[in-house]
Amino acid sequence: MLKFLNYNKLSIFRRSRRKVKKTKNRGKTRKSVIWQDAPDIAKQIVYLCDKLDLSWVEVNSLHCMRSENSQTRAYARIWGLSKVWQQALKQKPAYIVEVISEKYDKLSNIEKDKVLLHELTHIPKNFSGSLVPHIRRGKRNFHRKVEDLYNRHIKQE
Repeated sequence: MLKFLNYNKLSIFRRSRRKVKKTKNRGKTRKSVIWQDAPDIAKQIVYLCDKLDLSWVEVNSLHCMRSENSQTRAYARIWGLSKVWQQALKQKPAYIVEVISEKYDKLSNIEKDKVLLHELTHIPKNFSGSLVPHIRRGKRNFHRKVEDLYNRHIKQE
C-alpha cells in the first residue's frame, strides 16, 4: 500500500544513533555508593536544634545517613520529601541529611557543626518537605542566616 515510501529515510522508523559519552575515570573502577544510618549525626542535630531553639525542625522526621564512594564536591546534602511523594505515599514531610564520609569525617568538630547548620538552614519554617535555595537576598539572606546560627552556637559554648 505504501510502497512509494522509503522507510529508511523516515525519521520515525530510523534508529537513533546517539553518541554515548565516555566518562573520564582514568582507569579507575567506579564503586557504587554505600549509605548507612548515622546516629551520631542525628544526635548532633538534635543537640544543635535544642541549643539554638530551631523549633520548626521536627527532629522525629529528620533522618541522617552517611554515604561512601560518592563522587561529589559537597561535604553534606539534604534531601526533602516533596509534596507529590508525600501524597503518593501518604506520609508527612520528612528530610534526610546525608554526610559524605570521605570529606565530612576529616573536618574539625566546629566545621562539622557549621556544615550541619548549613544543611538545617535549607529546611523552611513551615517544614513542608521543600528546600530553601541559596539565592535569597535582603532580609532573608541564606548565607547570613547560616552565619548567625553559627555565631549563636559559638557564643553559647
